[in-house]
Amino acid sequence: MTTKPYLCIHGHFYQPPRENAWLESIEIQDSASPFHDWNERIDRECYEPNGLARVLDEKGKIIDMANNYERMSFNFGPTLIKWIKDKDPFTYQQILQADRISIEERGFGNAIAQAYNHMIMPLANRRDKVTQVRWGIEDFKHHFKRNPDAMWLPETACNEETLEVLVEEGIRFIILEPHQAEAVRPLDQKDWHDVSSGQIDPKIPYRCFLKKDSTRFIDIFFYDGPISKETSFGNLLYDAKHFMDALTRAKVDHHDGPQLIHISVDGETFGHHKAFGDRALAYLQFAEAKQRGYELVNYSQFLEMRPPKDEVRLKLGENGEGTSWSCAHGVKRWKEHCGCRGDGPGDWTQHWRKPLREALDWLRDNLAQHYEDKCKSVFKDAWEARNDYVHVILNRSEETVHEFFEKHATHILTDGEVTQSYNLLELQRNAMLMYTSCGWFFSEISGIETVQIMQYAARAIQLAVETGARPSLEEEFLALLTEAKSNVKDYKDGRTIYERFVKPAKITLYDVAGHHAIRSMFEDAGETEHWHCFSVQTLHQRKESYGNLRVNFGRVYIRSVITREEKDLLFVVTQFGPFDFHCAVKEFEDGHQMDRFEKELLGDLHSIQIVELIRRIDALFGSRFYALKDLIIEERLKMITLLTRGALQKIGQTYEHIFEESRRINEVYRTIHLPIPEDIRYAMTHTLSKRLHNAVMKLSKHQFNMKKAIAITRIMEMANSFQANMDKTEISVYLTKRLDAQTQKILLNPKEDTVSECINILKLAKKIETAIDLRHAQKNLFQVLRAWREDQAILRSVPASVPQKVVDLATALDINPKAFKIEIKEELHGRTG
Repeated sequence: MTTKPYLCIHGHFYQPPRENAWLESIEIQDSASPFHDWNERIDRECYEPNGLARVLDEKGKIIDMANNYERMSFNFGPTLIKWIKDKDPFTYQQILQADRISIEERGFGNAIAQAYNHMIMPLANRRDKVTQVRWGIEDFKHHFKRNPDAMWLPETACNEETLEVLVEEGIRFIILEPHQAEAVRPLDQKDWHDVSSGQIDPKIPYRCFLKKDSTRFIDIFFYDGPISKETSFGNLLYDAKHFMDALTRAKVDHHDGPQLIHISVDGETFGHHKAFGDRALAYLQFAEAKQRGYELVNYSQFLEMRPPKDEVRLKLGENGEGTSWSCAHGVKRWKEHCGCRGDGPGDWTQHWRKPLREALDWLRDNLAQHYEDKCKSVFKDAWEARNDYVHVILNRSEETVHEFFEKHATHILTDGEVTQSYNLLELQRNAMLMYTSCGWFFSEISGIETVQIMQYAARAIQLAVETGARPSLEEEFLALLTEAKSNVKDYKDGRTIYERFVKPAKITLYDVAGHHAIRSMFEDAGETEHWHCFSVQTLHQRKESYGNLRVNFGRVYIRSVITREEKDLLFVVTQFGPFDFHCAVKEFEDGHQMDRFEKELLGDLHSIQIVELIRRIDALFGSRFYALKDLIIEERLKMITLLTRGALQKIGQTYEHIFEESRRINEVYRTIHLPIPEDIRYAMTHTLSKRLHNAVMKLSKHQFNMKKAIAITRIMEMANSFQANMDKTEISVYLTKRLDAQTQKILLNPKEDTVSECINILKLAKKIETAIDLRHAQKNLFQVLRAWREDQAILRSVPASVPQKVVDLATALDINPKAFKIEIKEELHGRTG
């Protein structure tokens, strides 16, 4: 007898934290261009598309959009879902809504939790294991408003102590890779059957009893390893039917009870690693699976339907450290050179992993002792306070903060004690973030993932020293890092990498004031502004200039939103050349001090020499000073763009002149079929690209009315005649953003001129032969058409001229409007006569 097959696709959605450890925000990442950073890029390619995955007809036109999260099992890393909540609220709501819908339809939610910051759990001490699990649970409850049944273990890394903690914290089941199982047996039998080569049957759940207490247990699903691997690294997602064929081959006849065909892959597989994988997943989940007789379920639902009848015993791993899916040697990938590696030359080794792990373990233990010692005077239980601190991380409101300190403080704390407490708790948060698994996963210690975890270590050290730890702590840590040798000769070792890439990223409140002072030379700051995780209040500012010399003097009140550390600071910044800045910062003492400084620095500006002014600044403010190079990368980019604008305009004018002077030469080369000389070609390409950009900007003021696009037509004709390969990157990005914004307006308030502008943008893009990203626009217009389909009253409220325009725009956006069965009739608008 063939039993009914059930299907579950699990997506582990996770990105390593990329936030600067001091700014609590992600700095620009050039490698993710044209997006700001990799989170934004992957969101656009994966997280957002899976919230509204395109379902296409036979002609490749969109006939529906499906929320893949409604039909799949999934987990989102806590640090990632926070980013999505802040940066992409629509997708965030799609994720939450999917879990709610799955509860309504199936009785159980699709979402499961994740250990907080992707720490390799078997290598963590028990105290960190507990915090990782509790923080993961509380983060899940914060977003999904329910307790999680399960928890995703980073890299599925698991050992006995990890299981103990999970059971203690109420986790019902986990998902592992088949090779992590050693033996199985029916619950009512004694004899074990060896499955250590990965031959465990993945179609049923298993029960794993704790060794210390055989009355307690956790249930485990083992995903189908071969199909999961082929989905991630093969070609299954190129076609939904091909994908379903592979899943169907896993089904067996005469199975004992319901059988679950399930795979587990990185969620980013669906759209980021595999382009348009979200579409294949959507077709499989919303059409193909049902047609082949499969019912989609989530793990909790199947566990309720078919509780375990078999027991499993897991492999212990070397020294009881357990196993994982991504290391054939247990968990050695995160502690030594084991042969598991990422990309890079074949002769690169990973011997750096061991000394890096040992250095961080040494730092963790020193920080723990410091934390305990300092917390005795403020917290009833230092480690329970840390476990509960997740509530503050998730919501830094005054109410949450008050509840936290009321519960954990030994007495009513002074402002200084509150700041000290925050510093200590943030020290511990960073001490856990520095164990994020990605830091060891790849081949080279200088990789951005490893530099990132070193940042967290540096931030933890800084907070420790600020709360009274020995000043030598960092130097002792760096001495240990010298043993972690880089494969790149120029980088030498972990210490060199730390000093070259980590130290320059450090930010203090003095640095924030320095950034503010230089930025405010060119822009008027409001009374209070928020800069990353800092509040900057301008209390006084005076700008003066004489000749080429400019001076900005002022007073600011800086406050960290995270630690509540605050400082009242004076600053002065001078600009005495196009790119020459000298900025100094000092603590504010009183009004007399500020008045004296202001008089000495600005009183005789018309007669003072720059050398004398700098000498006075150094005498008054000390040796701490900042220049343009000390700004964070985004501020440097803004500043250098502003400062070089005039020079670049002159260079552009020179290219323009060369192009005009050489037009006859270009004609000659073209007519005799010879390539135009490279120097002349560069001037031509630069000039025509600039002209096209300016023409598009000018046309945008007329809603891209193509009747006014004569200048663009002439530029394109000239470029084609000379075979000039113009750079249209900025235009493409601009048109994409404009189309996104205008279709968002249509979603909120459909007007004829807005719709017409969108159509014009698409016509323009085709005319100038540049691709634009249509995904946001398609999403927005799809929601318009769906709203009209579901509620004719909304359609009747729209101006009579708009519906047909929207249908035309939908067609231009590769949406099949016929799928929405919207009839465009005058009757809909009450104009029958």
